[in-house]
Amino acid sequence: MRDYLIHWIRLDNFEEAKRAISRIGSDLGGVAQMAGKPLGRALKIENVPLPAALILKQEMLSVGGDAAVHRDVIVHKIEATDVLLLGTVRQLNHLAQKLQAQPFGLKELGLKLKLALKGLEPPQERVLSCRDRELVLGKRTLVMGILNVTPDSFSDGGKYVDLKDALCQAEQMIKDGADLLDIGGESTRPGVVPISAEEEWRRLKPVLKELIPGISVPVSVDTYKAEVAEKALAAGAHIINDIRGLQGDPDMARVAGKYHAPVIAMYNQEGTDYHHLIGDMLAFFRKSIQLAEENGLTGDQIIIDPGIGFGKTREQDLEVMSRLEEFKTLGHPILLAASRKRVIGNVLDLPVDQRVEGTIATSVIGAAAGVDMIRVHDVLENRRAVDMADAIYRKMRGRNFEGA
Repeated sequence: MRDYLIHWIRLDNFEEAKRAISRIGSDLGGVAQMAGKPLGRALKIENVPLPAALILKQEMLSVGGDAAVHRDVIVHKIEATDVLLLGTVRQLNHLAQKLQAQPFGLKELGLKLKLALKGLEPPQERVLSCRDRELVLGKRTLVMGILNVTPDSFSDGGKYVDLKDALCQAEQMIKDGADLLDIGGESTRPGVVPISAEEEWRRLKPVLKELIPGISVPVSVDTYKAEVAEKALAAGAHIINDIRGLQGDPDMARVAGKYHAPVIAMYNQEGTDYHHLIGDMLAFFRKSIQLAEENGLTGDQIIIDPGIGFGKTREQDLEVMSRLEEFKTLGHPILLAASRKRVIGNVLDLPVDQRVEGTIATSVIGAAAGVDMIRVHDVLENRRAVDMADAIYRKMRGRNFEGA
């Protein structure tokens, strides 16, 4: 009797599926047709009006998939429902095409659906222009080194207020493998007293003046004030990192657009109440993206930061980090900034200066989820960790992976 061997093959994206089918020896013409069939996707659409929900349900069934809706939809007892589309990549792409002929805003939903499906595929290697510097995205997880020139930051406050110390630390982080640096002039730790734009710029100006001409990596400035951002960009800074997601200062998006500078839009809110945690965050980011796009920024110039430690409980922070891949549906690069933060201290019951290993764990989780960059204090340790994680996970997603 023949002993048949059953072997589970992990297929997470279209390229992996094509490779697996090709290795069987299938006809090349049929590989592309079959590749989308084994890839299951579940995409949630929130607060869909009843007529649109009924069309989505019908059209999803017509392509061979299914759609979960509220039980009262069938008897028309509710005005709107969340919809969970359940199907293969091929079915969902077919649905997106069919929606082009439908009313109730479903044509626009079809376009967003295509973008979401594309975001779940492995990113292609490409170059992000940061004014006169460049970053390569999609090749490996980039490491952003944190340099706080503040007297009161939660982790390293006061260590680099002296210009010489700040410049030495910047040079060391680059030597340790930082791909870019993030310079902060104001602490954003809980309970901190805000400072004026004039004081923030007084701290930043001498560091940027000396640092930017002397290093080859891009420099990001961590500020939520448009006035400070404009001065920093005029001084040659390359990226603006806004902890208020372009939604705090009404001039921030305009300033970034004026200089064609990439922006990091971080999630932030008052309090920890959510209707749907990830859904609410995605809605926030869509507003940030819209503000950026209205001012001329597009695609990779808009970087998403889930805002670990801001407006979330410990459990919410942990949930966000376990679901990082869901933010890919936005179609923009993702930055994870969990270094030494309170959630690590709470989980491990450790003070700020003993959170290196916990930070490394979050960085590896980020690399495994396919984030584009991590923001950390301890560059060398995290650089080594994500390089190792990349060697495993980026191959597993189909990059030069021989498979079985």
